[in-house]
Amino acid sequence: MDHESFTDICLHQLKMSGVHDGESVVVLTQGDERLDYANAFMAAGRRLRANVYHVRLPPPPIENGWAVGKSQLAEMPEVVETLKSADMLIDCIFLLFSSEQMAIQAAGTRVLTVVEPPELLARMLPNKQLREKVELAGELLASAKHLRITSPHGTDVSYVIDSYPTLTEYACTDEPGRWDHWPSGFVFTGGNDDGVDGQIVVAPGDILLPQNMYVREPVVYTIENGWITDIRGGLEADLISAYMASFDDQRGLGMSHVGWGMNPDAHWHNLAPGLFPGGMGMEPRSFLGNVMFSTGPNNELGGQNDTACHLDIPMRNCSLFLDDEAIVLEGKIVPKTLQFS
Repeated sequence: MDHESFTDICLHQLKMSGVHDGESVVVLTQGDERLDYANAFMAAGRRLRANVYHVRLPPPPIENGWAVGKSQLAEMPEVVETLKSADMLIDCIFLLFSSEQMAIQAAGTRVLTVVEPPELLARMLPNKQLREKVELAGELLASAKHLRITSPHGTDVSYVIDSYPTLTEYACTDEPGRWDHWPSGFVFTGGNDDGVDGQIVVAPGDILLPQNMYVREPVVYTIENGWITDIRGGLEADLISAYMASFDDQRGLGMSHVGWGMNPDAHWHNLAPGLFPGGMGMEPRSFLGNVMFSTGPNNELGGQNDTACHLDIPMRNCSLFLDDEAIVLEGKIVPKTLQFS
């Protein structure tokens, strides 16, 4: 995408995120990664007469796997203090789950993660209707005490959900201390630490993240008291088990967040290799009617599990119930208030 077009979509984003004359906005990058993002955001911010700065960290160390929650900022407390003084942080390195991001948010800085390819950002621009629908979905989820997921493939799992808050993602953020991710569009919470029980069958066509691959053979998870006790299946089950074992951390077997996708502009079928290289898989997390369960850390929700071993698994054609009320039926949103015109 050319610089002018990229600047235009960043300008739309900053307007949706409430950036205005005199606000301080920091764009955070590392090494040579996403320097074009910094240039586009800085140009867009200047059009709004905001005070825009670029903080560029050294290249990141090579990590084994997707080690969430780890950041170079852990060794740079003075940089963290600088970021805490900004009104808004554009995070182009992925700080999610890190204690540094939590400290920045606690200081009142709103944070927007932007790591997906520009073409995807352009197609999944934030908009007013998406925000309204996601916030309504968040209200439904926040008021529930029990969540159940079923599927024709054999999924039947129950979550007790009266311990952790509900979080919403609608791809922009204009509230102090709030985090979001562009692009996105979903709602989620976490089950009680010992309150998840049942079986989840990850079916062909469901997606493994961060592996960025479609499942071809069913993977059967057995979950007892909030912990995975068994993973069975074919090649994908072996890959999942080996990936989790590589972290040498049993906390990776814990259950993380759970929720459903709300973005009608997101597509299930766009995971083809090379189509959107360099992103974090936000489109499959967001497509309308997917039900996603995650394993590993729950500290984003205020829990104690901060393991770096994390998987997100968006599933198709599932049904999700809140206190026995159908919210998603076989991949379709049921409440009319949540449906898009």
